[in-house]
Amino acid sequence: MNYDNLLLVFSFIVAFLIAFAATPLAKIIAYKIGAIDVPKDERRVHKKPIPRLGGLAIFYGFIVSVLSFVDITEEIRGILLGSLVIVVLGIVDDVKPLKAKLKLVIQIFAAFIVVLHDVKIDVLTNPNIFSSNEQIILQHWYLYAPITILWIVGVTNAINLIDGLDGLAAGISSIASISILFISLLVSEPSIAMITAALAGACLGFLPYNFNPAKIFMGDTGATFLGFILATVSIQGLFKGYAVISFAAPLLILGLPIFDTGYAILRRLVSGKSIMEADRGHLHHRLIDMGFSQKQTVMILYTMSGILGLSAVVLTGSGALRAMILILSVLIFVIAGAKYMYVPITPVETTTDSMELKDKDSKQK
Repeated sequence: MNYDNLLLVFSFIVAFLIAFAATPLAKIIAYKIGAIDVPKDERRVHKKPIPRLGGLAIFYGFIVSVLSFVDITEEIRGILLGSLVIVVLGIVDDVKPLKAKLKLVIQIFAAFIVVLHDVKIDVLTNPNIFSSNEQIILQHWYLYAPITILWIVGVTNAINLIDGLDGLAAGISSIASISILFISLLVSEPSIAMITAALAGACLGFLPYNFNPAKIFMGDTGATFLGFILATVSIQGLFKGYAVISFAAPLLILGLPIFDTGYAILRRLVSGKSIMEADRGHLHHRLIDMGFSQKQTVMILYTMSGILGLSAVVLTGSGALRAMILILSVLIFVIAGAKYMYVPITPVETTTDSMELKDKDSKQK
C-alpha cells in the first residue's frame, strides 16, 4: 500500500471514529437546545420524539478528517466555506423550522460561495449527436453560474427530501460517496477521493445510531450538508471527465434522490399544489404503503442506489457506445419504475387503511 492509499484509509477511519464518538454528544446537545423531531404529521413514521442534530456529528467527523489529510486548494476552501453556511442553517432549522423560501435563498448563497471559488460546471455534453463538437463550453459566468447553482441546490434538497426513514439518507450518501471515491481514483482526482472517503467514514460512523430503530436523526443539519458536499465534489471530480462520463456519472450516482425529487415536483404540480408543500408520496412512503417494513424499504433503496453507483463506476472505464447502452438501460429501468410506482395518493389522515398501516409499522418497530 503506497502513501496516498494509506492517507485515504486514515481519512476514512478518522472520520468514522470521530463521528461515532461525537454522535452521543450531539444527542445531548439536541436535547439541550430543543432540536427534537416530534411526530406531528402523517409523513413521519416514528411514534415518539427523537433528537435530530446527528448531522453535527457527521460534519465534525468530516471536517476534522479533511483538515487533517486533504490539501486545501481554493476550490476545496470554497466547498468547506459553503458547507459551513449549510450546517449553520441546518442547526437553526432543526431547532426552529424556517420558511422554505428563506432556506432556499441561503442555500443559493452557499452555492454562490462555491462558484466564486472556481467550482463550476463549465462543460456540458452536446445533445446534437450530428455535431463534430462533443462538448459545449460555458465560458461566461452568466452561463455556468446558474447551472452550477441549480445543480448544487437541487442535489442538496434531493438528499434532504429522501431523508424520511431511519438510516436512509446516511446509507445512500455513503454509497454515493464510495462510488465517487472509486471514480476519483480512476480519473486521478486524489483530493476528491480523500474528501469522499472522509464523507463515507462520517456517514458510516453515524449510521449505527441512525439505523432502525433510530436513536437520533441527522436532521436538516446532516441531510442538507451531505447533499451539498455530494453536489460540489461531483462537480469538482466528475464533471471534469470526458463528455459522456461528465454528464452521466453524477446523474447515475445521485439518480435515486434526483428521481424522487423530480417526481415529487411533478406530482405536486399535477395536483395543483406548491412544489414546496410536503406530502406522503416519496418512494420510501410508497414502499411502506405497499406493505414493506422500514428495514426492508431501506434495504431496497440501498440496493437500487448501489446498482446505480456501480453503473457509474463501470461507465468510467467504458467506451462511449457501452456508456450509451448502459444509460439507455438505466432510463428504461427508471421509466418502468415510475410507471409502477404511480398510484393515486389517498390523504393519509382520512383513511382507515392508513391507520392500519401506522399500527403495522408501530408493531414492526
